[in-house]
Amino acid sequence: MTTFESLGLQEPILKGITDLGFVSPTPIQEQAIPVLLTGDRDFVGLAQTGTGKTAAFGLPLLQQLDLKINKPQGLILCPTRELCLQITNDLKNFSKYLGEVNIVAVYGGSSIVQQLRELKRGVHIVVATPGRLLDIIDRGAVNFDNVRYAVLDEADEMLNMGFQEDINNILSNTPESKTTWLFSATMPQEVRRIAKKYMEDPFELTVGTKNSGNANIEHEYYVVRPRDKYAALKRIVDYNPDIFGIIFTRTKIESQEIAESLIKDGYNADALHGDLTQQQRDKVMKRFREKALQVLVATDVAARGIDVDNVTHVINYDLPDDVENYTHRSGRTGRAGKSGVSIAVISSRDTGKIRQIERVIGKKFVKAEVPDGFAVCEKQLFGLVHKVHNVTVNEEQIEPYLERIYEEFSTMTKEELIKRFASLEFNQFLEYYQDAPDLNMKEDRRFGEEGRDRRGSGKYTRLFINLGSVDDFNRGDMLRYLCDNTGVRGNKIGRIDLKGVYSFFEVENDELEKVTQSFKKVEYNGRAVRIEMSQDGDKRGGGGGRFNGNNRSEGGPRKKTWSSGGPRSGEKREFSGGGKPPFKRKY
Repeated sequence: MTTFESLGLQEPILKGITDLGFVSPTPIQEQAIPVLLTGDRDFVGLAQTGTGKTAAFGLPLLQQLDLKINKPQGLILCPTRELCLQITNDLKNFSKYLGEVNIVAVYGGSSIVQQLRELKRGVHIVVATPGRLLDIIDRGAVNFDNVRYAVLDEADEMLNMGFQEDINNILSNTPESKTTWLFSATMPQEVRRIAKKYMEDPFELTVGTKNSGNANIEHEYYVVRPRDKYAALKRIVDYNPDIFGIIFTRTKIESQEIAESLIKDGYNADALHGDLTQQQRDKVMKRFREKALQVLVATDVAARGIDVDNVTHVINYDLPDDVENYTHRSGRTGRAGKSGVSIAVISSRDTGKIRQIERVIGKKFVKAEVPDGFAVCEKQLFGLVHKVHNVTVNEEQIEPYLERIYEEFSTMTKEELIKRFASLEFNQFLEYYQDAPDLNMKEDRRFGEEGRDRRGSGKYTRLFINLGSVDDFNRGDMLRYLCDNTGVRGNKIGRIDLKGVYSFFEVENDELEKVTQSFKKVEYNGRAVRIEMSQDGDKRGGGGGRFNGNNRSEGGPRKKTWSSGGPRSGEKREFSGGGKPPFKRKY
């Protein structure tokens, strides 16, 4: 077995990582450290998130320092403040026995005055996010003439976030003679161009396959109707009672709304997005690291750099626009050799994107079924039973209460006590999931998918509207627009077929009059919105009547707040199983 000692690391560093519980190097560490310890060659390392890249470049960098020179010798650039703080903390732990190693974290959202003060006192390694570091360089507050090593960590993430020009400006302030180490999970063309511009004949190391997913992660997807996504999300969480996960959304508003909805429904959840202050972000992350939160709802940008062990599930409430971002999302679980599950909750139109992701990560998704109410109740019951079976009893603390406890239960048999105990919380799940509907999108031989044409049931009327994708609508936007202008709840609107300059939508018959009356004299961007009855397929048909109405936004720009038919702010939510929400969970 390869050891850290055999890699050529010095005794003080070995002592530091032993204190941290490091036993043997990960594959990226085993192969990168000997190369980087030579200190004379540019390096490109490709490995997934959670494989130990920080130690792979951090340990050799610390060993190369000349502590007598109290000036920046190492510069590490990373995409987010969370990752910046994490790297800084790791380096300080690694260097515990090296002597006085000065490492300064430079990032936005915190006092620049304090950071300038720390830099002025002297520093060996600067760990920074690009934006804040440029501010400090512009002030002339740091001199990088002595930088011997520049490290670009999560390089693909930095480029995805639009930092390419900032990186160019920063590296132009460092000596040409420096050695550059680049670490990335994927290798898009932009990263390749950075490597070509700032490196000379780099040593390239790939652990796993380029752009591939972690082998320890299982990938699943669930196909549901857009309006059922939130109900499906809750059911998936309930089906995994020990879940400790991250739910990814596209927008800040969406992440906040989903988190608030989950909290109202009894889940230990919170949101992490760009509108939070640094203090709020730190508070949320502290709760998540301490597992005071069951799930964290986050945007891609906010979640970059999150390094939390033992995340069991990643749930994609919306698939990312950039397929490669899926690799980063799923990489939040299955870290340090542990297993994890990455889940996508999609509508039928997103199955093509699943195939694209499969090609990128080199792994197949498993099409899973949203569990029914019986399966969820069974899983919760036995989850409770296992917790009781495995709980640690503090004999000393509970001893004074045992006599009263035994007396309270003295009239019950063992069987009756077990049944009552199991029913105490289980009954609430039974009530909630009683008659719970099937949320899975089913295939229909006549129309391709369940619900594609429901006119035969007599429940829905199909309407034409002269707005479509050319008006910058997607299905979620159209659902929101219809609800906002009519006051009709989303679950009363059926299938939406979005076309170019027009669309079709279904509305329950008992809401038809309300919809038609609401759209009298409506305008959108200066033109009348027209609604007609649809009599056959995509043909508008005659005799349907035309309805117009006032546009509440007065033709101004729409603020997109929800996509794919998710929950809407200010609306009382329809639960999937009837009854009250599940109980307030205690984790």
